[in-house]
Amino acid sequence: MTSQTAPDDKVSRNHLMMAGLVVTMGFLFNFVARGVVDTFMVFMLPLEAEFGWSRSTLTGVYSVYLLTVGLMAPLSGMMLDRWGPRVTYGLGLATMIGAMWAASTTTALWHIYLFIGGFCGVAASALGMVPAAALIGRWFDRNMSLAIAIAYAGFGSGILVIVPLAQAGIDAYGWRDTYRLIALVLIGMTPLLLLPWGRIAEGQGRKPAVDPMAEEPAVAVSRTNGWRIATALRTREFWLLVQVFFFTACGVYSVVVQTVAYLVDQGYPPIEAALTFGASGMLSIFGVVFSGWLCARYGNRFAATLSFVGTFVGVAALLAFSVVASSLLILIYVIAFGVSQGARGPIISTLTARIFAQGAVASIFGAIFMTMSFGSAFGSWMSGFLHDLTGDYRAAFIFSGVSILVACTPFWMSGRLQNPQALPPPTMPSRGAGT
Repeated sequence: MTSQTAPDDKVSRNHLMMAGLVVTMGFLFNFVARGVVDTFMVFMLPLEAEFGWSRSTLTGVYSVYLLTVGLMAPLSGMMLDRWGPRVTYGLGLATMIGAMWAASTTTALWHIYLFIGGFCGVAASALGMVPAAALIGRWFDRNMSLAIAIAYAGFGSGILVIVPLAQAGIDAYGWRDTYRLIALVLIGMTPLLLLPWGRIAEGQGRKPAVDPMAEEPAVAVSRTNGWRIATALRTREFWLLVQVFFFTACGVYSVVVQTVAYLVDQGYPPIEAALTFGASGMLSIFGVVFSGWLCARYGNRFAATLSFVGTFVGVAALLAFSVVASSLLILIYVIAFGVSQGARGPIISTLTARIFAQGAVASIFGAIFMTMSFGSAFGSWMSGFLHDLTGDYRAAFIFSGVSILVACTPFWMSGRLQNPQALPPPTMPSRGAGT
């Protein structure tokens, strides 16, 4: 009896170790990708001081980054499905190292647009949530939403740690040497490519479910003969997930990009406005993990709806602050909006991994993730447009609230988004010789 249980215990321990490694790497690469890219916020002032480039011109670099991340998301998924995580993460690291070192040599505006907006967008996509969500989906079943949420928490953690360190580097050594230091630190991460990525890519080896009521023999489905982007585009579930991601991004980014400027317009000292914004971002770390736990315990619809309610309440508090200048409203915004920020990411990642489990999950999630970047860019632009049109941010906040409501509706329109089950693969049974 002992001789049989001991191997089983060893297999179980190995499985837990590999699953934990997948989550850890997802967190770490998200930590680095988002943290390094968002250091651009503290590089803008020295760039402006040295070259005289306007603030609006420099903020355009971040818009290019968002669009690049979106456009690259499906390609990152395809790379993972075709060549595996070692190549995908290796390309991402190499591109970001090159981008940081090249940025230190900047002498013209197009350099910073190319190195930070373009190259960092490519790198962040290859290192980010698309490969992480796909790999986690191969290792987790019951606790998938919580595991993905932990990986998502790398975003907020990276901003909190790396951005202040970059500012300290700029103060001590200047912006060019700080870019070089970041590149050297990234080079120190390359030994991670020696991990057993082939084993990690295999997952836990679950077999596709067999339908006992099927009239014909079940077909073994792989990521190459199951769901692909082209076939997923013909499903209702794909477009409902797109609706959630796109309009969530519209609603959130029409607020976050303008929060500091709005509070300053309302009489807040700039440093207090920045601290308020930072506090809401910090709470997103806890909100992302809490969202994953809620999904596992109470289901996707409850967790998603609660997060949308929190975002809506936060936006409403900012809107009300334009009428009643109460610090309580700002506190409500920080808590409600901050905890809810980013909470939908783990939910959509988990739903995609479950619904399109019998197919190219990474590629499909990449396509859905791409629409989030488009929504972010559109929401940011719309808030500025509405401000210029009306002279204040009230219309932008109303636009945000409507977007949040539209983003929430798919969870009440589809039972599969509430209790996700794998869609049957769009493949025909093989007609070859019998076994």
